[in-house]
Parts: sequence; C-alpha cells; structure tokens
Amino acid sequence: MELTEKPQSGHEYAETLLAAANKEQRGKLTVFLGAAAGVGKTCSMLQEAHARLREGTDVVLGLVLTHGRKETAALLEGLPRIPEQEIEYHGKMLQEMDLDAILRRRPQLVVVDELAHSNVPGSRHQRRYQDVEELLAAGIDVYTAVNIQHIESLNDVVAQITGSIVRETVPDAFFELADDIRLIDIPPKELLQRLKEGKVYRPQQAQQALRGFFRQGNISALRELALRFTARHVDQDMLAYMRLHKIEGPWPASGKVMVCVSASPFSAQLIRAAQRLAQGLHAEFLAVHIETPERRFPHGDKERERLWRNLNLAKELGGQILTTAGTDFVETVLQIAVRENVTAIVVGKSGPRRWYEIGRKTLVDRLIDRSGFINVYVIQGREEEEKSPVITTAVPQQQAGWRQYVGALAAVVITTGLCYVFRGQLELVNISLLYLLPVLLTAAWWGRSTAYVTALFCVLGFDFLFLEPIFTFTIYDIRYLWSFLIFGLVAFLVGGKTESLRRELESTRRRESNVNSLYRFSSRIAAVDDAVTIMEEFVSHVGRELQRTVLILLPESKVLRLQACYAVQQEDAAAEFQLPPSEYAVAAWVQEHGQAAGRSTDTLPGAENLFLPLMNGEKVIGVVGIAIDTRKLSPEERAVLGAWVSLLAIALVRAGLSSEAKQAAMLREADKLRTALFNSVSHELRTPLAAIMASVYTLNDKAVAYGEKQRQQLLETIADASKRMERIIGNLLDTARLESGMLQLKLDWCDLEDVVSGALRRSKEHTQSYKIKVEIADDLPLIYADAALLEHVVLNLLDNAVKYSVEGSEIEIQTCLDDSEVIVMVKDRGLGVTAKDLPHLFDKFYRARQTEKISGTGLGLAICKGIVDAHRGRIWAKQRTGGGSIFAFALPVILPEEKAGEKND
Repeated sequence: MELTEKPQSGHEYAETLLAAANKEQRGKLTVFLGAAAGVGKTCSMLQEAHARLREGTDVVLGLVLTHGRKETAALLEGLPRIPEQEIEYHGKMLQEMDLDAILRRRPQLVVVDELAHSNVPGSRHQRRYQDVEELLAAGIDVYTAVNIQHIESLNDVVAQITGSIVRETVPDAFFELADDIRLIDIPPKELLQRLKEGKVYRPQQAQQALRGFFRQGNISALRELALRFTARHVDQDMLAYMRLHKIEGPWPASGKVMVCVSASPFSAQLIRAAQRLAQGLHAEFLAVHIETPERRFPHGDKERERLWRNLNLAKELGGQILTTAGTDFVETVLQIAVRENVTAIVVGKSGPRRWYEIGRKTLVDRLIDRSGFINVYVIQGREEEEKSPVITTAVPQQQAGWRQYVGALAAVVITTGLCYVFRGQLELVNISLLYLLPVLLTAAWWGRSTAYVTALFCVLGFDFLFLEPIFTFTIYDIRYLWSFLIFGLVAFLVGGKTESLRRELESTRRRESNVNSLYRFSSRIAAVDDAVTIMEEFVSHVGRELQRTVLILLPESKVLRLQACYAVQQEDAAAEFQLPPSEYAVAAWVQEHGQAAGRSTDTLPGAENLFLPLMNGEKVIGVVGIAIDTRKLSPEERAVLGAWVSLLAIALVRAGLSSEAKQAAMLREADKLRTALFNSVSHELRTPLAAIMASVYTLNDKAVAYGEKQRQQLLETIADASKRMERIIGNLLDTARLESGMLQLKLDWCDLEDVVSGALRRSKEHTQSYKIKVEIADDLPLIYADAALLEHVVLNLLDNAVKYSVEGSEIEIQTCLDDSEVIVMVKDRGLGVTAKDLPHLFDKFYRARQTEKISGTGLGLAICKGIVDAHRGRIWAKQRTGGGSIFAFALPVILPEEKAGEKND
C-alpha cells in the first residue's frame, strides 16, 4: 500500500492553491542572501541583472549603493537607472529610491539594494522592504540583497554571536514572499582578505571591523545561520510543491529521522540509535511521543520518570521534541511522518511474540505494512540497567483510604437492609440488580480497588441472606455464579474507566496549572528590562508555586554571588539566606560545565539543592538552585521548572541587551549634547568676547585721542556684549540645573500682572524699538508659583519675539483665564514657524532653519519648557494667522482653600 499525505485536508489544499494563485498575480521576488557585507551579494545581483537585460527583459536600477567599491561601480554601467529622489532632513539633502517614478515606469524587473535600510523621514514608507512589497503588489519583479543578521527572528542569535545589536531588521514574513533565495557565500579567509585589501570598507573602517564584527568565528557562525535559513526556505518550497501537486511523500531530498519515544526501558536505546542514524544520513532528528488511550497515563513513579528522562535524552542529543495525542498509534505515527517529510522511522521490538499476540499483527508489523516509501528501522531491544538518582521524581497517587472502604461497606449494608425488609415484594433477580447499584456508585466515586471490595461485600451479602440455604455461604444453584461474575466485571469496567478519566482530569488540571503559571510569569517579566526585578520575580514566583527555597547565582569577577533568593521558612526569610560553601562548589561546577548537578541528579548528588544552568546559547550566564528535601519533584514540576529557567535566561539576556542599548543611546546623546554645547558656546561667546576685547584695546590705545562721545559708544559696546555673555552663561547654568534636577521652586502666591511687568522692565533695553502691547484680563486669580522663574519665562519669550521680528513691529502679551488654567501668550509678526520646526522648538540647542543667520544658543525655549513643566503646566507654539508666531504657556489654577487643605493633610 502506498502512503499519501493524509494530514492534508481539503482546506489545507485550498489554502495551498490560494497561496500559489497569489504568487502568480504579484511580481517575483529574488533575494540575494549573504552572511556578511563584502561576500558579493550586490555584484552577483548586478551580474544577474545584466544577464536578464541581454535576454530582452526591461531592467532598471531602483537603488544601488557602491560604498566606494570599484567592481560594484563598474557593474552599474550599461544598466538603465531611475534617478533617486532628494529628501531634506536636518538641513541635508539625502537620496532615496523614487518609488513613484518606478511605478510610473513599470519595468519588468527592478534592482533594489540594502533591503533592511530605514528610509529617510518623509518617505512614503518607513522601511525599504515595504517599498519592495508595494513593487511586488504592482506586478513588478524585484532583485534585492540582504545580510543574515538583518532577519528579525535571528536578531537575538546574531547579537549573542557578534555582541552587536542590529537595529534594522526585516520580518520573517517578508521572506515568505520570496520566490527564490540565492545564497552568496565565500570562505571566511577570503572575506577577511578582501576586508584587509580595502575592498569592503575604507581602511580605517576595515581595521575597526576586523577588531569587532569581522572575526573568523563570527563569520563562520553567520555562514551556518545563512545556510540553515536557505535550506529551510528550500524545504518549505518543496513541501508546498508536493501539496500543490498532490505528490505522494515523502521525498528523500532533505532527510529526517523520526523515533517513537515512550516510557519503555528500551526507548533510550532507540533514541541513541536514531541519533546515530541521523548523523550518518546528515539528517534532522525528530523524537515523537504519542499519547494513546491505552498508553496516555503511565502507571507509577518509575514509568513517568523514565518517560521524562527519555524525552530529555532526545533533547540533549539535538532532537526536536514533539508530543501529540491520537486514538490509533500507527495511524498517528504515519500522519506525523508524512507531514514532517520523514524519510526514516526507528521503532523497537522488545522480544519474541507473547501468547496473546499470536494470530494478529503487532504494531511494528502494521507500521511496516503501511509505511509506503518511508524506511522503517526495527531495533531489537535488550534489558538495560537503570540508574536511580538519590531522589527521583514522584507523582501523587490516588489510593483508596479507609474512609472509602467504610463508605463502600455502608452502601452495601444500606442496600442489603432495604432488600431484606422488602424481600417479600422483591424477586431474587430484582435483588441482584439492586446489588449492582453500590458497585456502580463506588466504582464511579472511588475507582477500581474500592469497587472490587464492594463487589465482594455484595456477593457475600446476597449469598448469605437471599440464596438457599439462607444464613450460609453455600450455593446450591450454580446459575447464580453468573451474577457474581457480573458484579466483578462491572467493578472492573466502570472502576477502570473512572480511574482513567480521573487520571486524565488530574493530568489536564496539572497541565492547565503549568500553562497558567508559565503565562503569569512570562506576562510579569515581558515588559521588564531590569535584571534585579526579573530575578526577584522569578524566585518569588517559582518559590511560591513549588513551595521550595529558590535562589539565583550570577558570576561577579569570575566568582558566583547570590543575587536573589526566596526562602520558604519564615525564619530563613527574615534573616539573610546563607548558602554553604559546599553548595557554592556544586554551583561553580554547573557554571563551568553547563550541566545540571546536585540533588536528584547523577552528578554531585550529595548536595542539598538541585542546580540548573542558565544558558545563553552555549554560554552559561548563571545558575538557578532549587532546594530538594524529602519531597520529590514530579515530572510535571521538572518540565515546568525547565521552562521557567529558559524564560529566565531569555529575560536576563534581553535585560542585558536593553541595558547595553540604553548605555549606547546615553553615550550618543551625551556626545551629541557635548558637540552641540561646544559648537554653540564657542560661536556665541566668541562674538561678544571679540567685541569686548576690540573695545578695550581701542580705549587703551594712547596713540589715538577719542572724544567723549566715541568713548561712551565703546563703553556701551562693552556693556552690551557683557550682558549678552551673562545671558548666555545664565541660560547654560539654568539648563544644567534643570538637567540635574537641582532646580528648586520657591512657591508662593503671586500676581501674573506683576510677573509680566517685571519681565518688561528687564527687557526694556531690547524692546525700545518695538511696539509692546499688554492685555491683562481682569478676572485673573492669584497663582501658586515661583514668580522669579515665571518672570524668566516671559522674558525669554519676549527675547525670542524680539530676535525674530522686524524693528518697529508690534509684540503683544496677553493673559486670560480658561477654565482651570491661566494662559500667557506672546504674539509677534516676525518670521513665524514651520510645521517641521514645531515639534522641536523646545528641544535643547534646536534652532529653526530659516533663522540660522540670527545668533542664539537654542536654549531659551528649552529653559522655558523646563520651568513650566516644573510648575506642572504646559507650553506650546503655533503659526499666527496673517504671519508671525504665538508662544504660550498655561499654568493650573490652585485655589487658596485647596492649598490650605493640602498643608493640613
């Protein structure tokens, strides 16, 4: 019998057809994939574009960057190119792909380089791969190139390998659109040589890259990732082709070996044999555990522990673990084999047939008969000595207690009493049926063992009181033996089914509890990027769930230190937990070897704790300890504990990467601030300082005689320049106070009219040549604020209006009451503000582009925002109708009685 892909339903086939139809309607995507920069992706892409052009295909270059490489620039010659569009960003003109021009041109094939690139703000899409998606949707074929480190799902892996966090990534879903992924690869030594020769980066960049990203180990690891990613894509294409054409599987193109894992003592041998077979065939290794109704719940601690050990062994040997349920073992195995494109199945045969198997086919025989093109390897099992750790896992057993037997006896006594009282109205057949009632009830309530005892009591009561001769246990009529057999059969069937359902319910509850526990823990740490908080949450959560002492040790200066602990006992929780030196030694061994050790393991079993490594790839980042006393760990607890530890390791790695990213961002911001500060201060201080020095030198020149008027003008120049320097330094000091949090508000009740008047007096010299119009509302209440700082805000806003307005123009200051806020507005008829500048006007050192010729540090408005924010107010700016701008701030109104109530509180 040939095997077809039975798991593929009509719905799945329809989805396959729909996906194929969608691919036919859109453009074809070809991705040139490389392990790193410099392997030749762009060159290969351009060479292929030349070949397509010679074939008569309408090819254009959408965007290709040469990065100064001569061989790449040479390949651009002869290929039609659509000019890039220019987008202004921060005063610079940057080039981006002109998507609209390509769509209007509608070529057959467009070449788009640097797939993971982020577009300049102002482009239609934020990311270049989104541009490619639009081109594909328009029916245009696309050639594009990308490095393996830019694939979203591999971002964390690349960061672990190279130590560099890649910010620009492409989602994996995009590559599902690819019709072809071409791996461009060269040996690491050749790539490093190209780097040294300056064929990849400029010499200075190349030296830095050689010290960081471009190390031979990094390149080898990235090559492996690229190979695996390409192979997976090819495998998916093959499976889709098989489903689309309803081809019988599997195809032995990409071998996969599957082994069936159970609680049998021979499973460990099968797993090792399957792993060796997979290595010999250079194939993947799949370990499958199938839960069938008769095998779903292994009886006893020993079988459960063995099943857990076998699955863990398969995982340690590099196998992929799959657990599923099915009603028919052979059918389920073959469905999984076809779905996963398995080429070989490894099963075990324990020995010669038993007497009850004579005349019927075994599971192995049925599997071989129905395997079709799948090879089946039958391994003869042999008895294997099992190692028992010091403390094994345990499963709570549902055993019948004395109360259950007393209840069963009471049910029989009640039934017997009722039957004896009404024996005159009941026949023996009715009495025998009534005696089935306690058997059924005890079987349903308490299981098989109690039902057996109940059946025995019923048989004895029925025989003693109702069968001739009465009051004896002798039976004259042999026909009543069938009644006794029925009692036992009912107890066996109903009690057995009840026990199975009870175990299934208990297992379902445990699984639900484990899933909920994992969900709660992952939810709590999902948005947390602080390692200390994550560790405290872990020990607290796991400790409460398992009711055990839990601790985390991380290396500090190559020595393990206790970082977090949850102690079950109150006296241990109150005092600082102390871990004995012997336990530290076991934890150090785990840290060094990356394997579990301690209690309940075969390594250093004399320890008081079970120690598990926190793994980041192949690197151990820490150790988790669990106290193991006389209470044994169940297999479910061990499984969920492994999941908790894995989540903790991922969370700690994420927290570390987040911390590094924050530090890097802080360094960039600090460097940016330092550069801006240096440029601003050096420019703004140089002008007044030069004026002061020139005036002083002129006054000190005794060779020239100056009149009183000229001398007064020079002194006024010195005074004006000094005031300007004082204002610049004052702004810098105010900014420093705001940034450091040293700004202290001296709050008191004040009148906004006094604030505005004070600002006008201080700015009198600068506003003499302007028309100042002041409108103060009559209904303004007193505000609880720092009057001196608010005066400084109004002064800076006035200074800003004067600076960007024409002499003689009108500047208005208005105040009004709006609901629960007092609003102060400064209006001018100056140059105004643009929509691009509005979001950045209150940033430090930011100055509008159209006002770059006007001097200033860009700190005045930032200081205003800081002071207003300190008063819990808000500040904004907008374009004024008819020209000019409006700068305004609003402060909350606090009534005196409310403030008095706060003080009393």
